[in-house]
Amino acid sequence: MLETLYPWVKSLHVISVIAWMAGLFYLPRLFVYHAERAGSTGELHELFQTMEVRLLRAIMNPAMIATWIFGLIMVATPGYIDWSEFWPWTKAAAVLVMTWFHHWCGLRRKDFMNGTNTRTGRHYRIMNEVPTVLLIIIIISVIARPF
Repeated sequence: MLETLYPWVKSLHVISVIAWMAGLFYLPRLFVYHAERAGSTGELHELFQTMEVRLLRAIMNPAMIATWIFGLIMVATPGYIDWSEFWPWTKAAAVLVMTWFHHWCGLRRKDFMNGTNTRTGRHYRIMNEVPTVLLIIIIISVIARPF
């Protein structure tokens, strides 16, 4: 049964990943501008709060959950993943780190909400590179399978 649904599940997985990655690229960039330009009070601060919370709750959280669900269905489909190879392990590790990063972003959003952010725009610029590195690891692991 899962074998016949595999192309659909894989398609939905890729769609979910794209939506999740868009959020993971954009939210830290919002944090950069929030930290550098908006402060912790005022109209601009409130605007950033609205954008950040909507991005996280309406796009990123559902996309992450869908990514995990469709990914686990693919893992459960017999004959598609050979766990004796190294690539599924590198992908799995990168996805776990990406999930950690997602939750790290959620905690940073709460810092802004509570007026307790102490990180600089530069810090968020550096952290904004994390999803790019993880994306490269995942794509190379799955497609080129050099490991």
